[in-house]
Amino acid sequence: MPVRSPFSCVLWDVDGTIVDASEGILRRLAVTLEHFGHPAPTHAELVHWIGPPMFESFQTNVGMTPEQSTEAVTFYRVLGKADGYTTGARLYPGIADLIADLAAAGVPQATASSKPEVQVRTLVDHFGLAPSFTAVTGATPDERTLATKADIIGEALRRLDAAGVDTSRPVLIGDRHHDIDGAAVHDVPVVFVRWGFSWPHESEGASAVVDTVDELRALLLVSEETG
Repeated sequence: MPVRSPFSCVLWDVDGTIVDASEGILRRLAVTLEHFGHPAPTHAELVHWIGPPMFESFQTNVGMTPEQSTEAVTFYRVLGKADGYTTGARLYPGIADLIADLAAAGVPQATASSKPEVQVRTLVDHFGLAPSFTAVTGATPDERTLATKADIIGEALRRLDAAGVDTSRPVLIGDRHHDIDGAAVHDVPVVFVRWGFSWPHESEGASAVVDTVDELRALLLVSEETG
């Protein structure tokens, strides 16, 4: 049965939405924080780290100065490059099929991630998702020039526009309040997924909240007969 989307394009957060990279993140954070004299985080504490830019998180979570945070981010990224950006990462079940089905239905898609763009592209390529994306957008390497969620969403929309995509009815799929706050700057509605790393209250302000990929699919793809 033919399907279509009520949205003209779909933007995707990556960490906690498409990919669970918590294993590698926790390992690299432990090494980095201990190197700089701080205790390693527990898995439960990852909710404080996954989502916002690392430059911001080192300051917010352990009280680093901007200068110390810059040094910590550099150290952390060196570990990541040596470790391999895809080590320990896995796709959330059903997400790859949904992304492929959206592409097959002619729905343009882009990433809008706070991860450095080189890492986002590596993950997208590694999991075979690249053909489904019109634009792969992430933070700049310094995670400061282009780092806020609002700026990254704006850049993703700009790239889609440049590719001739209709961006009049976009939607962002994300799992943190940063996604909702950043999307609000551009009047982009957010579908909040609960399988990522978030507190229950973080979904406030989202247009919809889903617990499963099937629920997300029902919002993003509708049959031509019922739509």
